[in-house]
Amino acid sequence: MSSFSSPAPDGLLDRHYVSVDSAPAKLTRPLSPWSAPAVLVIFVLVAGLMLLAVDAHPVLAAAFPQGDLVFSPYSGSHSIPLRIFILSFYIAFAAVVGTRKRDRTRFLVELIASYVLICGLFDLINILAFHAIGLVYSLHVVEILSGLIGFFVFSLKLLDHGSMPGRVTVPRPVHRRRFAWTRLGLAVAGAIAVSVMVDRLGLPLVGDLRQVALLGGTGPGVFLFLPVLFLILYVWGTLTAVLRPRRAFAPPVSIIIPAHNEAHVIRRTLTAVDAAARDYDGRVKVLVLNNNSTDDTAEIARAVLARLSLIQGRVVNVPTPGKAVALNRGVEEVDTDYMIRIDADTQILPHTLARAMRHFADPQTGIVGGVPIPPGDGPFDRARLIEVLLKHGYYQIAYGAIDAIVGVPGMFAAYRTDAVRAAGGFVQGMNGEDTDVSLRIGEMGYRVIGDPQVHYVSEVPASFHHLREQRLRWFRSVYHVSARNRTYLDDWRPSLRGKAILPFMLLNSARRAMTVPLFLFSLLYYVIGPSGAAPLTLQAVLAVLVGAPALMGAFAVLVNGRPRALLGLPEYVLFRVLRSYLTLESVLSIAFAPRRNR
Repeated sequence: MSSFSSPAPDGLLDRHYVSVDSAPAKLTRPLSPWSAPAVLVIFVLVAGLMLLAVDAHPVLAAAFPQGDLVFSPYSGSHSIPLRIFILSFYIAFAAVVGTRKRDRTRFLVELIASYVLICGLFDLINILAFHAIGLVYSLHVVEILSGLIGFFVFSLKLLDHGSMPGRVTVPRPVHRRRFAWTRLGLAVAGAIAVSVMVDRLGLPLVGDLRQVALLGGTGPGVFLFLPVLFLILYVWGTLTAVLRPRRAFAPPVSIIIPAHNEAHVIRRTLTAVDAAARDYDGRVKVLVLNNNSTDDTAEIARAVLARLSLIQGRVVNVPTPGKAVALNRGVEEVDTDYMIRIDADTQILPHTLARAMRHFADPQTGIVGGVPIPPGDGPFDRARLIEVLLKHGYYQIAYGAIDAIVGVPGMFAAYRTDAVRAAGGFVQGMNGEDTDVSLRIGEMGYRVIGDPQVHYVSEVPASFHHLREQRLRWFRSVYHVSARNRTYLDDWRPSLRGKAILPFMLLNSARRAMTVPLFLFSLLYYVIGPSGAAPLTLQAVLAVLVGAPALMGAFAVLVNGRPRALLGLPEYVLFRVLRSYLTLESVLSIAFAPRRNR
Protein backbone atom coordinates (compact mmCIF):
# COMPACT_ATOMS: atom_id res chain seq x y z
CA MET A 1 0.00 0.00 0.00
CA SER A 2 0.98 3.60 0.07
CA SER A 3 4.24 4.87 1.45
CA PHE A 4 2.43 7.81 3.05
CA SER A 5 -0.99 8.66 4.32
CA SER A 6 -3.26 11.65 4.61
CA PRO A 7 -2.02 14.77 6.38
CA ALA A 8 -1.44 14.24 10.06
CA PRO A 9 -0.33 16.35 12.98
CA ASP A 10 3.38 16.97 13.31
CA GLY A 11 5.20 13.93 14.59
CA LEU A 12 2.45 11.48 13.56
CA LEU A 13 2.86 11.33 9.79
CA ASP A 14 5.76 8.89 10.01
CA ARG A 15 3.59 6.33 11.78
CA HIS A 16 0.86 6.05 9.13
CA TYR A 17 2.70 3.60 6.91
CA VAL A 18 2.47 1.01 9.70
CA SER A 19 -0.48 -1.34 9.22
CA VAL A 20 -1.69 -4.74 10.37
CA ASP A 21 0.51 -6.20 7.63
CA SER A 22 3.72 -4.65 8.96
CA ALA A 23 4.38 -7.10 11.80
CA PRO A 24 2.05 -10.12 11.77
CA ALA A 25 0.88 -11.17 15.21
CA LYS A 26 2.54 -14.31 16.65
CA LEU A 27 5.26 -14.25 13.98
CA THR A 28 7.07 -11.10 15.10
CA ARG A 29 7.98 -9.40 18.34
CA PRO A 30 8.35 -5.72 19.25
CA LEU A 31 11.95 -4.81 18.53
CA SER A 32 13.85 -2.33 20.64
CA PRO A 33 16.17 -0.06 18.63
CA TRP A 34 18.88 -1.21 21.04
CA SER A 35 18.60 -4.91 20.14
CA ALA A 36 20.92 -4.82 17.13
CA PRO A 37 23.52 -2.62 18.90
CA ALA A 38 23.43 -5.10 21.80
CA VAL A 39 24.22 -7.94 19.40
CA LEU A 40 27.13 -5.97 17.96
CA VAL A 41 28.60 -5.14 21.38
CA ILE A 42 28.35 -8.74 22.60
CA PHE A 43 29.75 -9.95 19.30
CA VAL A 44 32.83 -7.73 19.53
CA LEU A 45 33.51 -8.88 23.10
CA VAL A 46 33.11 -12.58 22.31
CA ALA A 47 35.08 -12.38 19.05
CA GLY A 48 37.88 -10.45 20.75
CA LEU A 49 38.18 -13.05 23.51
CA MET A 50 38.19 -15.92 21.01
CA LEU A 51 40.82 -14.27 18.82
CA LEU A 52 43.06 -13.56 21.79
CA ALA A 53 42.64 -17.07 23.16
CA VAL A 54 43.51 -18.80 19.87
CA ASP A 55 46.49 -16.51 19.37
CA ALA A 56 47.90 -16.31 22.92
CA HIS A 57 46.90 -19.43 24.81
CA PRO A 58 49.75 -21.93 24.31
CA VAL A 59 47.51 -25.00 24.04
CA LEU A 60 45.04 -23.37 21.63
CA ALA A 61 47.81 -21.74 19.59
CA ALA A 62 49.45 -25.14 19.15
CA ALA A 63 46.14 -26.83 18.28
CA PHE A 64 45.10 -24.16 15.77
CA PRO A 65 48.26 -22.80 14.12
CA GLN A 66 46.22 -21.27 11.28
CA GLY A 67 44.64 -18.84 13.74
CA ASP A 68 41.17 -20.28 13.28
CA LEU A 69 39.26 -23.26 14.65
CA VAL A 70 40.50 -25.58 11.92
CA PHE A 71 41.13 -29.20 12.87
CA SER A 72 43.35 -30.34 10.00
CA PRO A 73 46.30 -28.99 7.99
CA TYR A 74 45.53 -26.87 4.95
CA SER A 75 47.73 -25.18 2.41
CA GLY A 76 48.08 -21.42 2.07
CA SER A 77 46.57 -18.78 4.34
CA HIS A 78 43.26 -17.02 4.90
CA SER A 79 42.24 -13.39 4.91
CA ILE A 80 39.91 -13.74 7.88
CA PRO A 81 39.19 -16.54 10.42
CA LEU A 82 35.58 -17.10 9.46
CA ARG A 83 34.89 -19.96 11.85
CA ILE A 84 35.65 -17.76 14.85
CA PHE A 85 33.52 -15.06 13.24
CA ILE A 86 30.54 -17.38 12.70
CA LEU A 87 30.62 -18.84 16.21
CA SER A 88 30.96 -15.38 17.77
CA PHE A 89 27.92 -14.18 15.85
CA TYR A 90 25.90 -17.22 16.89
CA ILE A 91 26.64 -16.53 20.56
CA ALA A 92 25.86 -12.81 20.30
CA PHE A 93 22.62 -13.34 18.38
CA ALA A 94 21.37 -16.04 20.76
CA ALA A 95 22.10 -13.79 23.73
CA VAL A 96 19.68 -11.12 22.47
CA VAL A 97 17.02 -13.04 20.54
CA GLY A 98 13.59 -12.72 22.13
CA THR A 99 12.65 -15.99 23.77
CA ARG A 100 12.91 -17.80 27.09
CA LYS A 101 16.36 -18.66 28.43
CA ARG A 102 15.82 -22.39 27.96
CA ASP A 103 14.75 -22.03 24.33
CA ARG A 104 17.52 -19.52 23.69
CA THR A 105 20.09 -21.99 25.01
CA ARG A 106 18.65 -24.82 22.93
CA PHE A 107 18.78 -22.64 19.84
CA LEU A 108 22.44 -21.78 20.47
CA VAL A 109 23.42 -25.38 21.19
CA GLU A 110 21.81 -26.57 17.95
CA LEU A 111 23.49 -23.78 15.99
CA ILE A 112 26.95 -24.53 17.31
CA ALA A 113 26.56 -28.32 17.20
CA SER A 114 25.35 -28.30 13.59
CA TYR A 115 28.09 -25.94 12.47
CA VAL A 116 30.92 -27.73 14.29
CA LEU A 117 29.70 -31.12 13.05
CA ILE A 118 29.70 -30.04 9.40
CA CYS A 119 33.05 -28.25 9.62
CA GLY A 120 34.53 -31.15 11.57
CA LEU A 121 33.38 -33.60 8.92
CA PHE A 122 34.94 -31.41 6.26
CA ASP A 123 38.23 -31.39 8.18
CA LEU A 124 38.08 -35.16 8.66
CA ILE A 125 37.72 -35.68 4.92
CA ASN A 126 40.78 -33.49 4.43
CA ILE A 127 42.80 -35.57 6.91
CA LEU A 128 41.79 -38.80 5.19
CA ALA A 129 42.58 -37.35 1.74
CA PHE A 130 45.97 -36.18 2.96
CA HIS A 131 46.91 -39.61 4.34
CA ALA A 132 45.51 -41.47 1.34
CA ILE A 133 46.76 -39.43 -1.63
CA GLY A 134 48.63 -36.47 -0.14
CA LEU A 135 45.92 -33.99 -1.14
CA VAL A 136 45.59 -30.84 1.00
CA TYR A 137 42.82 -28.29 0.51
CA SER A 138 43.46 -24.57 0.17
CA LEU A 139 42.76 -22.84 3.48
CA HIS A 140 41.36 -19.81 1.68
CA VAL A 141 38.70 -21.89 -0.10
CA VAL A 142 37.93 -23.78 3.10
CA GLU A 143 37.31 -20.50 4.95
CA ILE A 144 34.91 -19.35 2.23
CA LEU A 145 33.03 -22.65 2.44
CA SER A 146 32.99 -22.36 6.24
CA GLY A 147 31.32 -18.97 5.92
CA LEU A 148 28.70 -20.25 3.48
CA ILE A 149 27.96 -23.21 5.75
CA GLY A 150 27.63 -20.86 8.72
CA PHE A 151 25.17 -18.63 6.86
CA PHE A 152 22.99 -21.54 5.78
CA VAL A 153 22.97 -23.24 9.17
CA PHE A 154 21.86 -19.96 10.77
CA SER A 155 18.89 -19.59 8.41
CA LEU A 156 17.81 -23.21 8.76
CA LYS A 157 17.86 -23.05 12.55
CA LEU A 158 15.96 -19.77 12.44
CA LEU A 159 13.31 -21.55 10.38
CA ASP A 160 13.23 -24.39 12.92
CA HIS A 161 13.06 -22.27 16.08
CA GLY A 162 11.31 -19.10 14.93
CA SER A 163 7.57 -18.59 14.94
CA MET A 164 6.81 -19.25 11.30
CA PRO A 165 3.74 -19.79 9.13
CA GLY A 166 2.71 -23.43 9.12
CA ARG A 167 3.71 -25.65 6.24
CA VAL A 168 0.84 -25.99 3.76
CA THR A 169 0.00 -28.38 0.95
CA VAL A 170 1.52 -27.27 -2.33
CA PRO A 171 -0.67 -27.07 -5.45
CA ARG A 172 -0.44 -29.75 -8.09
CA PRO A 173 1.60 -28.99 -11.25
CA VAL A 174 -0.37 -27.87 -14.28
CA HIS A 175 2.55 -27.72 -16.72
CA ARG A 176 5.88 -29.49 -16.73
CA ARG A 177 8.94 -27.26 -16.90
CA ARG A 178 11.78 -29.25 -18.43
CA PHE A 179 15.51 -28.78 -18.74
CA ALA A 180 15.77 -26.08 -16.04
CA TRP A 181 18.35 -28.12 -14.10
CA THR A 182 20.18 -28.86 -17.35
CA ARG A 183 20.38 -25.16 -18.22
CA LEU A 184 21.63 -24.36 -14.74
CA GLY A 185 24.24 -27.12 -14.95
CA LEU A 186 25.53 -25.81 -18.27
CA ALA A 187 25.73 -22.27 -16.88
CA VAL A 188 27.61 -23.48 -13.78
CA ALA A 189 30.06 -25.43 -15.95
CA GLY A 190 30.63 -22.36 -18.10
CA ALA A 191 31.19 -20.13 -15.06
CA ILE A 192 33.72 -22.59 -13.62
CA ALA A 193 35.55 -22.80 -16.93
CA VAL A 194 35.78 -19.02 -17.30
CA SER A 195 36.85 -18.54 -13.67
CA VAL A 196 39.59 -21.17 -13.90
CA MET A 197 40.83 -19.76 -17.19
CA VAL A 198 41.05 -16.20 -15.81
CA ASP A 199 42.74 -17.48 -12.66
CA ARG A 200 45.44 -19.17 -14.74
CA LEU A 201 46.04 -16.22 -17.06
CA GLY A 202 47.52 -14.01 -14.34
CA LEU A 203 46.22 -10.86 -15.99
CA PRO A 204 47.80 -7.59 -14.73
CA LEU A 205 44.32 -6.05 -14.45
CA VAL A 206 43.25 -8.71 -11.95
CA GLY A 207 46.34 -8.05 -9.85
CA ASP A 208 45.63 -4.31 -9.91
CA LEU A 209 42.05 -4.83 -8.78
CA ARG A 210 43.23 -6.99 -5.91
CA GLN A 211 45.58 -4.25 -4.75
CA VAL A 212 42.82 -1.63 -4.64
CA ALA A 213 40.60 -3.97 -2.63
CA LEU A 214 38.01 -4.62 -5.34
CA LEU A 215 38.83 -8.30 -5.14
CA GLY A 216 40.04 -8.09 -1.58
CA GLY A 217 42.93 -10.45 -2.01
CA THR A 218 40.52 -13.13 -3.14
CA GLY A 219 41.64 -15.43 -5.91
CA PRO A 220 40.02 -14.20 -9.14
CA GLY A 221 38.60 -17.65 -9.85
CA VAL A 222 36.65 -17.64 -6.59
CA PHE A 223 35.62 -14.02 -6.98
CA LEU A 224 34.46 -14.39 -10.58
CA PHE A 225 32.34 -17.52 -10.27
CA LEU A 226 29.01 -15.98 -9.22
CA PRO A 227 29.28 -12.85 -11.42
CA VAL A 228 30.13 -15.00 -14.44
CA LEU A 229 27.32 -17.43 -13.63
CA PHE A 230 24.76 -14.64 -13.49
CA LEU A 231 26.20 -13.03 -16.63
CA ILE A 232 25.78 -16.29 -18.55
CA LEU A 233 22.22 -16.66 -17.29
CA TYR A 234 21.44 -13.01 -18.02
CA VAL A 235 22.65 -13.30 -21.62
CA TRP A 236 20.74 -16.56 -21.96
CA GLY A 237 17.56 -15.02 -20.57
CA THR A 238 17.88 -11.94 -22.76
CA LEU A 239 18.40 -14.00 -25.93
CA THR A 240 15.47 -16.23 -25.04
CA ALA A 241 13.23 -13.18 -24.60
CA VAL A 242 14.40 -11.67 -27.89
CA LEU A 243 13.93 -14.90 -29.84
CA ARG A 244 10.61 -15.87 -28.26
CA PRO A 245 7.77 -15.33 -30.78
CA ARG A 246 5.49 -12.44 -29.90
CA ARG A 247 2.08 -11.60 -31.20
CA ALA A 248 -0.46 -8.96 -30.37
CA PHE A 249 -2.50 -9.96 -27.35
CA ALA A 250 -4.75 -7.59 -25.46
CA PRO A 251 -7.48 -9.50 -23.61
CA PRO A 252 -9.88 -7.88 -21.16
CA VAL A 253 -8.09 -7.36 -17.87
CA SER A 254 -9.12 -6.39 -14.35
CA ILE A 255 -6.85 -4.25 -12.17
CA ILE A 256 -7.27 -4.59 -8.41
CA ILE A 257 -5.92 -1.84 -6.15
CA PRO A 258 -5.91 -2.38 -2.37
CA ALA A 259 -6.20 1.02 -0.73
CA HIS A 260 -6.00 1.99 2.92
CA ASN A 261 -6.04 5.75 3.59
CA GLU A 262 -4.80 6.65 0.11
CA ALA A 263 -6.78 9.86 -0.42
CA HIS A 264 -3.61 11.81 -1.20
CA VAL A 265 -2.51 9.57 -4.09
CA ILE A 266 -5.44 7.51 -5.43
CA ARG A 267 -6.39 10.19 -7.98
CA ARG A 268 -2.90 10.11 -9.53
CA THR A 269 -2.86 6.31 -9.59
CA LEU A 270 -6.22 5.96 -11.33
CA THR A 271 -5.39 8.69 -13.84
CA ALA A 272 -2.20 6.81 -14.76
CA VAL A 273 -4.23 3.62 -15.32
CA ASP A 274 -6.59 5.52 -17.61
CA ALA A 275 -3.65 6.87 -19.61
CA ALA A 276 -2.20 3.37 -19.98
CA ALA A 277 -5.59 2.09 -21.19
CA ARG A 278 -5.32 4.50 -24.10
CA ASP A 279 -2.40 2.46 -25.47
CA TYR A 280 -4.05 -0.89 -24.74
CA ASP A 281 -6.47 -2.48 -27.17
CA GLY A 282 -8.38 -4.56 -24.63
CA ARG A 283 -11.04 -3.58 -22.09
CA VAL A 284 -9.70 -2.42 -18.72
CA LYS A 285 -11.71 -2.78 -15.51
CA VAL A 286 -10.58 -1.37 -12.17
CA LEU A 287 -11.57 -2.43 -8.65
CA VAL A 288 -10.47 -0.09 -5.87
CA LEU A 289 -10.52 -2.21 -2.71
CA ASN A 290 -11.20 0.30 0.05
CA ASN A 291 -9.60 -1.49 2.98
CA ASN A 292 -10.92 0.02 6.22
CA SER A 293 -9.95 3.58 5.25
CA THR A 294 -10.65 6.38 7.67
CA ASP A 295 -10.08 9.18 5.15
CA ASP A 296 -11.76 10.11 1.83
CA THR A 297 -10.16 7.33 -0.25
CA ALA A 298 -13.48 5.79 -1.34
CA GLU A 299 -15.16 9.10 -2.18
CA ILE A 300 -12.22 10.39 -4.20
CA ALA A 301 -11.86 7.09 -6.04
CA ARG A 302 -15.55 7.06 -7.00
CA ALA A 303 -15.36 10.64 -8.24
CA VAL A 304 -12.23 9.95 -10.33
CA LEU A 305 -13.63 6.74 -11.80
CA ALA A 306 -16.83 8.53 -12.79
CA ARG A 307 -15.00 11.06 -14.94
CA LEU A 308 -12.38 8.78 -16.54
CA SER A 309 -13.37 7.67 -20.02
CA LEU A 310 -11.17 4.71 -20.89
CA ILE A 311 -11.60 2.43 -17.90
CA GLN A 312 -14.60 0.96 -16.15
CA GLY A 313 -14.29 0.91 -12.40
CA ARG A 314 -15.94 0.72 -9.03
CA VAL A 315 -15.05 0.85 -5.35
CA VAL A 316 -15.42 -2.30 -3.27
CA ASN A 317 -15.54 -1.78 0.48
CA VAL A 318 -13.45 -4.28 2.46
CA PRO A 319 -13.93 -3.41 6.14
CA THR A 320 -11.61 -6.08 7.57
CA PRO A 321 -8.04 -4.68 7.82
CA GLY A 322 -5.26 -6.38 5.87
CA LYS A 323 -3.87 -6.14 2.36
CA ALA A 324 -4.26 -9.88 1.69
CA VAL A 325 -7.90 -9.67 2.85
CA ALA A 326 -8.51 -6.89 0.34
CA LEU A 327 -6.64 -8.70 -2.43
CA ASN A 328 -8.60 -11.92 -1.95
CA ARG A 329 -11.86 -9.98 -2.09
CA GLY A 330 -10.60 -8.53 -5.35
CA VAL A 331 -9.82 -12.01 -6.70
CA GLU A 332 -13.40 -13.01 -5.87
CA GLU A 333 -14.78 -10.00 -7.72
CA VAL A 334 -12.63 -10.38 -10.86
CA ASP A 335 -14.60 -11.73 -13.84
CA THR A 336 -11.83 -11.65 -16.49
CA ASP A 337 -9.27 -14.32 -17.36
CA TYR A 338 -6.42 -11.99 -16.48
CA MET A 339 -5.87 -9.63 -13.57
CA ILE A 340 -3.27 -7.14 -12.42
CA ARG A 341 -2.61 -6.02 -8.88
CA ILE A 342 -0.96 -2.70 -8.20
CA ASP A 343 -0.33 -0.78 -5.02
CA ALA A 344 -2.27 2.43 -4.52
CA ASP A 345 0.96 4.44 -4.74
CA THR A 346 2.08 2.82 -8.02
CA GLN A 347 1.74 4.80 -11.23
CA ILE A 348 1.91 2.63 -14.30
CA LEU A 349 3.31 4.16 -17.49
CA PRO A 350 1.49 4.41 -20.86
CA HIS A 351 3.18 1.30 -22.28
CA THR A 352 2.94 -0.85 -19.16
CA LEU A 353 -0.32 -2.69 -19.84
CA ALA A 354 0.42 -3.48 -23.48
CA ARG A 355 3.95 -4.73 -22.80
CA ALA A 356 2.97 -6.84 -19.82
CA MET A 357 -0.14 -8.47 -21.25
CA ARG A 358 1.46 -9.52 -24.55
CA HIS A 359 3.28 -12.29 -22.70
CA PHE A 360 -0.01 -14.06 -21.93
CA ALA A 361 -0.34 -15.02 -25.59
CA ASP A 362 1.71 -17.99 -24.39
CA PRO A 363 -0.80 -20.21 -22.51
CA GLN A 364 1.95 -21.30 -20.09
CA THR A 365 2.63 -17.76 -18.83
CA GLY A 366 1.29 -17.33 -15.31
CA ILE A 367 2.80 -14.07 -14.00
CA VAL A 368 4.50 -11.03 -15.49
CA GLY A 369 6.37 -8.38 -13.53
CA GLY A 370 8.58 -5.45 -14.42
CA VAL A 371 10.96 -2.87 -13.01
CA PRO A 372 9.79 -0.41 -10.31
CA ILE A 373 11.31 2.98 -11.04
CA PRO A 374 11.64 5.38 -8.06
CA PRO A 375 10.08 8.85 -8.46
CA GLY A 376 13.55 10.39 -8.09
CA ASP A 377 12.91 13.09 -5.52
CA GLY A 378 13.45 11.24 -2.24
CA PRO A 379 16.57 10.78 -0.09
CA PHE A 380 16.89 7.08 -0.97
CA ASP A 381 15.71 7.21 -4.59
CA ARG A 382 19.10 7.22 -6.34
CA ALA A 383 20.30 4.24 -4.35
CA ARG A 384 16.96 2.49 -4.81
CA LEU A 385 17.18 2.94 -8.60
CA ILE A 386 20.45 1.01 -8.75
CA GLU A 387 19.00 -1.60 -6.41
CA VAL A 388 15.98 -2.25 -8.64
CA LEU A 389 18.02 -2.22 -11.86
CA LEU A 390 20.29 -4.87 -10.35
CA LYS A 391 17.51 -7.00 -8.89
CA HIS A 392 14.73 -6.66 -11.46
CA GLY A 393 16.64 -5.58 -14.53
CA TYR A 394 19.50 -8.06 -14.17
CA TYR A 395 19.18 -10.89 -11.63
CA GLN A 396 15.49 -11.42 -12.45
CA ILE A 397 16.36 -11.89 -16.11
CA ALA A 398 19.05 -14.40 -15.14
CA TYR A 399 16.65 -16.40 -12.99
CA GLY A 400 14.16 -16.33 -15.83
CA ALA A 401 16.63 -18.17 -18.06
CA ILE A 402 16.22 -21.26 -15.86
CA ASP A 403 12.52 -20.74 -15.03
CA ALA A 404 13.45 -19.99 -11.42
CA ILE A 405 12.02 -16.54 -10.63
CA VAL A 406 10.60 -16.77 -7.12
CA GLY A 407 8.91 -13.45 -6.41
CA VAL A 408 7.17 -10.80 -8.48
CA PRO A 409 6.64 -7.66 -6.37
CA GLY A 410 3.05 -6.77 -5.61
CA MET A 411 3.68 -3.16 -6.61
CA PHE A 412 2.77 -4.36 -10.12
CA ALA A 413 2.06 -7.97 -11.07
CA ALA A 414 -0.04 -9.35 -13.90
CA TYR A 415 -1.60 -12.80 -13.35
CA ARG A 416 -3.59 -15.48 -15.07
CA THR A 417 -6.65 -15.35 -12.81
CA ASP A 418 -7.20 -19.12 -12.63
CA ALA A 419 -3.56 -19.60 -11.59
CA VAL A 420 -4.00 -17.25 -8.61
CA ARG A 421 -7.10 -19.12 -7.51
CA ALA A 422 -5.49 -22.52 -7.97
CA ALA A 423 -2.52 -21.35 -5.87
CA GLY A 424 -4.88 -20.51 -3.00
CA GLY A 425 -4.98 -16.75 -3.43
CA PHE A 426 -2.99 -14.38 -1.26
CA VAL A 427 -1.98 -15.67 2.15
CA GLN A 428 -2.96 -13.63 5.20
CA GLY A 429 -1.09 -13.08 8.44
CA MET A 430 2.49 -13.19 7.18
CA ASN A 431 4.96 -11.05 5.27
CA GLY A 432 5.52 -11.72 1.58
CA GLU A 433 2.09 -12.62 0.22
CA ASP A 434 3.23 -11.50 -3.25
CA THR A 435 6.33 -13.73 -3.24
CA ASP A 436 4.31 -16.63 -1.86
CA VAL A 437 1.74 -16.63 -4.65
CA SER A 438 4.46 -16.15 -7.30
CA LEU A 439 6.44 -19.09 -5.97
CA ARG A 440 3.42 -21.38 -5.92
CA ILE A 441 2.26 -20.40 -9.41
CA GLY A 442 5.78 -20.93 -10.73
CA GLU A 443 5.92 -24.36 -9.09
CA MET A 444 2.63 -25.23 -10.78
CA GLY A 445 4.64 -25.07 -13.98
CA TYR A 446 3.53 -21.67 -15.22
CA ARG A 447 6.18 -19.38 -16.63
CA VAL A 448 7.04 -16.43 -14.38
CA ILE A 449 8.42 -13.53 -16.41
CA GLY A 450 10.30 -10.42 -15.39
CA ASP A 451 10.23 -8.03 -18.35
CA PRO A 452 12.79 -5.19 -18.07
CA GLN A 453 10.73 -3.18 -20.57
CA VAL A 454 7.72 -3.09 -18.26
CA HIS A 455 8.27 0.02 -16.14
CA TYR A 456 6.16 1.60 -13.45
CA VAL A 457 6.78 4.28 -10.84
CA SER A 458 6.62 3.13 -7.24
CA GLU A 459 7.05 5.28 -4.14
CA VAL A 460 10.20 4.93 -2.03
CA PRO A 461 10.20 5.66 1.73
CA ALA A 462 11.19 9.25 2.44
CA SER A 463 12.16 8.69 6.08
CA PHE A 464 14.43 6.28 7.88
CA HIS A 465 11.57 5.05 10.08
CA HIS A 466 9.46 4.12 7.06
CA LEU A 467 12.43 2.52 5.33
CA ARG A 468 13.07 0.48 8.48
CA GLU A 469 9.46 -0.73 8.63
CA GLN A 470 9.53 -1.65 4.95
CA ARG A 471 12.80 -3.55 5.03
CA LEU A 472 12.02 -5.43 8.24
CA ARG A 473 8.85 -6.58 6.47
CA TRP A 474 10.63 -7.49 3.24
CA PHE A 475 13.54 -9.32 4.85
CA ARG A 476 11.30 -11.36 7.17
CA SER A 477 9.32 -12.48 4.15
CA VAL A 478 12.18 -14.72 2.98
CA TYR A 479 11.72 -16.83 6.11
CA HIS A 480 7.93 -16.68 6.14
CA VAL A 481 7.63 -17.77 2.51
CA SER A 482 10.24 -20.51 2.95
CA ALA A 483 8.51 -21.87 6.05
CA ARG A 484 5.07 -21.92 4.47
CA ASN A 485 6.41 -23.62 1.35
CA ARG A 486 9.00 -25.79 3.06
CA THR A 487 7.73 -28.81 1.15
CA TYR A 488 9.59 -27.48 -1.88
CA LEU A 489 12.77 -27.41 0.23
CA ASP A 490 12.73 -30.89 1.69
CA ASP A 491 10.45 -33.24 -0.26
CA TRP A 492 11.30 -35.50 -3.20
CA ARG A 493 10.33 -33.05 -5.94
CA PRO A 494 13.29 -31.88 -8.08
CA SER A 495 12.19 -28.26 -7.67
CA LEU A 496 14.88 -25.84 -8.80
CA ARG A 497 13.31 -23.06 -6.77
CA GLY A 498 13.04 -25.27 -3.70
CA LYS A 499 16.38 -27.03 -3.93
CA ALA A 500 18.56 -24.17 -5.21
CA ILE A 501 16.97 -20.71 -5.28
CA LEU A 502 15.20 -20.67 -1.89
CA PRO A 503 18.32 -22.04 -0.14
CA PHE A 504 20.39 -19.37 -1.89
CA MET A 505 17.94 -16.69 -0.72
CA LEU A 506 18.11 -17.99 2.86
CA LEU A 507 21.90 -18.09 2.73
CA ASN A 508 22.01 -14.58 1.30
CA SER A 509 19.69 -13.25 3.98
CA ALA A 510 21.98 -14.61 6.70
CA ARG A 511 25.00 -13.15 4.90
CA ARG A 512 23.38 -9.70 4.88
CA ALA A 513 22.51 -9.99 8.57
CA MET A 514 26.19 -10.69 9.32
CA THR A 515 27.68 -8.01 7.07
CA VAL A 516 27.97 -5.27 9.70
CA PRO A 517 29.40 -7.75 12.26
CA LEU A 518 31.87 -8.85 9.57
CA PHE A 519 33.08 -5.28 9.15
CA LEU A 520 33.53 -4.90 12.91
CA PHE A 521 35.32 -8.25 13.01
CA SER A 522 37.75 -7.11 10.33
CA LEU A 523 38.63 -4.02 12.37
CA LEU A 524 39.08 -6.15 15.46
CA TYR A 525 41.25 -8.62 13.58
CA TYR A 526 43.28 -5.72 12.20
CA VAL A 527 44.01 -4.55 15.75
CA ILE A 528 44.64 -7.84 17.57
CA GLY A 529 45.23 -10.37 14.79
CA PRO A 530 48.55 -11.40 13.23
CA SER A 531 50.25 -8.39 11.68
CA GLY A 532 50.80 -10.00 8.29
CA ALA A 533 47.13 -10.86 7.86
CA ALA A 534 45.71 -7.42 8.64
CA PRO A 535 46.02 -5.73 5.20
CA LEU A 536 44.54 -8.77 3.48
CA THR A 537 41.65 -8.82 5.95
CA LEU A 538 40.73 -5.21 5.25
CA GLN A 539 40.91 -5.85 1.52
CA ALA A 540 38.63 -8.88 1.79
CA VAL A 541 36.01 -7.00 3.80
CA LEU A 542 36.17 -3.97 1.52
CA ALA A 543 35.57 -6.35 -1.37
CA VAL A 544 32.35 -7.50 0.30
CA LEU A 545 31.18 -4.03 1.35
CA VAL A 546 32.42 -1.92 -1.56
CA GLY A 547 34.09 -3.71 -4.44
CA ALA A 548 31.60 -6.38 -5.48
CA PRO A 549 28.45 -4.24 -4.94
CA ALA A 550 29.97 -1.33 -6.87
CA LEU A 551 31.01 -3.50 -9.81
CA MET A 552 27.69 -5.36 -10.03
CA GLY A 553 25.64 -2.20 -9.54
CA ALA A 554 27.55 -0.36 -12.25
CA PHE A 555 27.19 -3.26 -14.66
CA ALA A 556 23.42 -3.53 -14.07
CA VAL A 557 23.02 0.21 -14.64
CA LEU A 558 24.87 0.05 -17.94
CA VAL A 559 23.11 -3.01 -19.37
CA ASN A 560 19.77 -1.37 -18.55
CA GLY A 561 20.79 1.73 -20.51
CA ARG A 562 20.75 4.23 -17.62
CA PRO A 563 24.35 5.51 -17.38
CA ARG A 564 23.29 8.64 -15.43
CA ALA A 565 22.33 6.36 -12.55
CA LEU A 566 26.06 5.78 -11.99
CA LEU A 567 26.08 9.10 -10.14
CA GLY A 568 24.23 7.36 -7.34
CA LEU A 569 26.78 4.56 -6.95
CA PRO A 570 28.39 5.91 -3.73
CA GLU A 571 24.93 6.29 -2.20
CA TYR A 572 24.08 2.76 -3.28
CA VAL A 573 27.14 1.31 -1.54
CA LEU A 574 26.22 3.11 1.70
CA PHE A 575 22.60 2.08 1.24
CA ARG A 576 23.66 -1.56 1.09
CA VAL A 577 25.40 -1.20 4.45
CA LEU A 578 22.24 0.31 5.92
CA ARG A 579 20.23 -2.48 4.33
CA SER A 580 22.51 -5.04 5.98
CA TYR A 581 21.97 -3.47 9.39
CA LEU A 582 18.21 -3.58 8.82
CA THR A 583 18.49 -7.25 7.87
CA LEU A 584 20.08 -7.91 11.26
CA GLU A 585 17.17 -6.09 12.89
CA SER A 586 14.74 -8.05 10.77
CA VAL A 587 15.96 -11.48 11.91
CA LEU A 588 15.98 -10.22 15.50
CA SER A 589 12.33 -9.22 15.09
CA ILE A 590 11.28 -12.81 14.41
CA ALA A 591 9.42 -14.22 17.42
CA PHE A 592 10.59 -17.56 18.77
CA ALA A 593 8.12 -20.34 19.39
CA PRO A 594 8.34 -22.43 22.58
CA ARG A 595 9.51 -25.94 21.79
CA ARG A 596 6.07 -27.46 22.46
CA ASN A 597 4.55 -25.26 19.75
CA ARG A 598 6.99 -26.19 16.97
